Amino acid sequence: MTLSRRNLLATTAAVAAGATAATAGTAQAAPRGHGGRRLRTGFERLADGGYAPLDGQKVGIVTNPTGVTRDVRHIVDVMHADDRVNLTAVFGPEHGFRGTAQAGGSEGRYDDPATGLPVYDTYLKSGQPLADVFTASAVDTVVFDIQDVGARFYTYIWTLFDCMEAAGLAGKRFMVLDRPNPATGRAALGPVLHKEFATFVGRQPIAQAHGMTVAELALLFNGEFLPSPVPLETVTMTGWKRSEFYDVSGLPWVPPSPNMPTPETALVYAGTCLFEGTSLSEGRGTTRPFELLGADGIDGSWAAAANGLGLPGVRFREAYFAPVFSKFQGKTVGGVQLHVHDRAAFDPVRTAIALLVTAKRTWDGFAWRSDNWIDKLTGSTQVRTMIDAGADTDEVAAGWERELAAFRRTRRQYLLYR
Repeated sequence: MTLSRRNLLATTAAVAAGATAATAGTAQAAPRGHGGRRLRTGFERLADGGYAPLDGQKVGIVTNPTGVTRDVRHIVDVMHADDRVNLTAVFGPEHGFRGTAQAGGSEGRYDDPATGLPVYDTYLKSGQPLADVFTASAVDTVVFDIQDVGARFYTYIWTLFDCMEAAGLAGKRFMVLDRPNPATGRAALGPVLHKEFATFVGRQPIAQAHGMTVAELALLFNGEFLPSPVPLETVTMTGWKRSEFYDVSGLPWVPPSPNMPTPETALVYAGTCLFEGTSLSEGRGTTRPFELLGADGIDGSWAAAANGLGLPGVRFREAYFAPVFSKFQGKTVGGVQLHVHDRAAFDPVRTAIALLVTAKRTWDGFAWRSDNWIDKLTGSTQVRTMIDAGADTDEVAAGWERELAAFRRTRRQYLLYR
């Protein structure tokens, strides 16, 4: 930690000072969703119950800036100020607990200026080394509360997996506080990871768009993938339906990472993140990451080809942009912007495959990243090799249907909501 980062983090101290037990993040009435229901997150339900499941426990929490109440106070600040819970440690994932690090970075080990709590770094730690972190923290129960976005390659779900495994090795209880999947929980979509391609952007064979909440994933991990199940408790939401998008929740959106600025980003991300594995920009360094895609030399023919497919729920605008960082930094490039006009009909994974196919056919500069990162993102060589062989969108998608159907059957056992 540098002094400048400490100074930045110290600005949160006023938040902690204003938090009281009388306002534990649940006093403000939750907005009502469709049918008059009120969504309550796992944290809200835990706090409403006086943190009873944590009574007598030293508690550590794995969280980041998304761990907020509906009036945008951080749950660490709220819990630290509440005598009903003994919060003694915080564990930060990629980007850090307070969110000051860019992609591929973390905040390291430090004492949080706002609360004085020790903050431990979990990023890129797993197995026994991560178990040793939990042991050193002296907590009894590890709690997880991070907003996910519904894609297999979003690393927070693998932080969840790694922390569950490490908690088991360290002899700790594990509790997951649930939040909505912003892309809905309607269905699992896309290719399923092959185990030989396991990395931190995909540890286990789940679908590219998993269609689950973090509590459901925790149950799936415990039941299917962990070598030894961890003592696991989940605190579910009330008032959430699988078909609902994030704007119905009444919850504030806090970017889970620097390039996930809005729920609309999350809606397309499970597909267009695949462009990280190509020579094209995936829109990093713009105000519309993963909605803007492009490269030097692309003209309107790509948007025309994509629109000509008549893909459900989405249209493509010929677009020009100059990323301020990442690929093509400072250079004006051409490409497309996705405009989703029917969220219920939109399929992010098939849409992204169609965009890969049409980009390759309309732009002679198309190339995969030399390290075949696309295979890590899709979970096998299948998508890359089929597109290279001239397959169209339907043919590529047909290649994963059998494995996807098997995953959907497994997934169904662990769903908590209708």
